[in-house]
Amino acid sequence: MSFKEQIEKLIEQMLDPILQQNNYELVDVEYVKEAGTWYLRIYIDKEGGVTVDDCEVVSRALDVEIDKKDPIKDPYILEVSSPGLSRPLKKDKDFTRSIGKAVEIKLYKAAKNEKEFVGTLKSFDSDQVVISNEEGNMTFNRKDIAIIRLAVIF
Repeated sequence: MSFKEQIEKLIEQMLDPILQQNNYELVDVEYVKEAGTWYLRIYIDKEGGVTVDDCEVVSRALDVEIDKKDPIKDPYILEVSSPGLSRPLKKDKDFTRSIGKAVEIKLYKAAKNEKEFVGTLKSFDSDQVVISNEEGNMTFNRKDIAIIRLAVIF
C-alpha cells in the first residue's frame, strides 16, 4: 500500500465517527499532489444534498482529529465538498444506488472506435458494468473504465 493510500485509509477511519454523528455519507477521500501542492479532498453526501455548513462541520471536526494525530507531515490544503451532480461511481454502493440512472463512461482505450459512452446503468459486478442505450446493452470491463459517473442530462 502506497503512502498516499495509507493516508486516505487513515483519514477515512478518522472521518467515520464524525460522519456517523452527523448522518453524512463518505463518498470519497483523495490525497493528491497538483502543481506542487498536496490536497486532502473529502467528498460527503447526505439525503437532500450537502450545504456549505455541512462541509464546515466536517472540515472543523476533521481538522481537530488530524491535529491530534498529525499523520501528514507535508503542507496540504483540506477541502470538504459535495461530490456534485456528476459524481463518480467508485464503490459498489455507488453503483447500486445508480442502477436505472444515466451514466457516462470514459474508457482508457477506444472500443468500437469510441472512448465515451452514455446510457442507463443496468447492472454491475466486480468485473463488468452493463449499460443500455439506443444501441442496446453494452458491457464494459471495469478495468478498462477510466471513469464512470452520473450523467447530467439537460
